[in-house]
Amino acid sequence: MSFQKKLMSLAALLLTLAALLTVPALADSGPKPLLIVRVENGPEEPYYLDLLAEGDPDPKYMDYCLDWNYSEEERAALDPQLLQALRDAVPKGWYACVAQGNQGTPIYAKLTGDGNIRSFSYVGVPDTYRVIVVTKSGESWVSEPITRHALQCSAKVDWAKKTISVAPTWVGYMLQFLATCVPTLVIEALVLLLYGYKWKTSWKPFLTVNLVTQGALSLYYSVTIVRHGMSFWFLFLFVPAEVVVAVAEALLYRRFLTGQSKTRAVVYGLTANAASAVIGFFLAEPVWQFVVSIS
Repeated sequence: MSFQKKLMSLAALLLTLAALLTVPALADSGPKPLLIVRVENGPEEPYYLDLLAEGDPDPKYMDYCLDWNYSEEERAALDPQLLQALRDAVPKGWYACVAQGNQGTPIYAKLTGDGNIRSFSYVGVPDTYRVIVVTKSGESWVSEPITRHALQCSAKVDWAKKTISVAPTWVGYMLQFLATCVPTLVIEALVLLLYGYKWKTSWKPFLTVNLVTQGALSLYYSVTIVRHGMSFWFLFLFVPAEVVVAVAEALLYRRFLTGQSKTRAVVYGLTANAASAVIGFFLAEPVWQFVVSIS
């Protein structure tokens, strides 16, 4: 088998592996809302933190979310006085999502968290929310209303200053874009050198092609992921988008890359995209988690 045929076989194999990364969709495995609340300068005494949603609490659902999130032992360990203090501190026209049942809509969350992190997830996360904090000594604070502009995002509470802040949405877009585009450029540049191309004569067509194709693809990914979150559905966007970009780059490299045969340029385009796609797929989830945690 000739060298070119071997490279074509390798490219086909890598593309097939990328396609095989698809997994069966579960009935409830689509992306769900997520809000991560980070507490800075938190109380030095026990405290409960909850989300507030607009509306009046429904007494028949009062224990719904507590039973949803706590085992019997964990529920028994809750401080009843602190729980009641939190309920009493809820302003009129709002209800506490965990402490007052979220009107029967499930939400994964606990009144206490892991260190300074509180996580609220699933379909019960409200679009417009307030954060309430109540301490063991009776001190309470309720934030101003905030509207989520991304499916999965974060907020920072500074207990000492009694403030809450969220990063501008464009920060999430920018971070997701850079985290998607930069690794792709590095991977494909390394493959370029492995294929025998000289950087001195190839960097211009390489960057020009990638900034157009991978730049557009990364922008597409960043907007989609920030708005809709990250889950199995990403595969239905990821695989066809990567195939289209791989074919486009292969044809562009065939025309503009010099120093090697046109067939080698095509094979390079397919192989480089397959390599970056496979690695990018495995990086997508941790990269998104990192962006959500800091944006």
